[in-house]
Amino acid sequence: MIIFSSAIMNMNYRFKLISNEDLNQVIPLVFALNDGKVSKELLMSRFNEMKHQNYECAGVFIGNELIAVTGLWFCTRHYSGNSVELDHVYIMPKYRNKGLGKLFMKWIQNYVQKKGCNTIELNTYVQNNPSHKFYYNEGYNILGYHFLKKL
Repeated sequence: MIIFSSAIMNMNYRFKLISNEDLNQVIPLVFALNDGKVSKELLMSRFNEMKHQNYECAGVFIGNELIAVTGLWFCTRHYSGNSVELDHVYIMPKYRNKGLGKLFMKWIQNYVQKKGCNTIELNTYVQNNPSHKFYYNEGYNILGYHFLKKL
């Protein structure tokens, strides 16, 4: 488990992977990210499936409190090679705009590079303009549109 500690605004943050046994602790944050549109029960069921796939989860902690989270989906893509796709990136609102997102992305980049990834990809909701600006500033470019069809 790779752990990194940093202090911003007199807060001690720890960046680390979240074990499969502890994945349930991310449910409240992912629930908030989706504005409660997916029930906590369904999220638990899905995370229980995800832990058996090419999925890892990383979080930011203050003490034992999880304040930020992202999923990491590992795969090989024909157009970019070894890749990780960030999923459900979420920082609790009271910890935003303090430089934490920038440090979290740097920690993630270092971690996935050590695992042999050539690229990082992610999706962000169309209406989430603050995240678009953030990712542009972090060096991400728009590659295409993400389409979804419910079956």
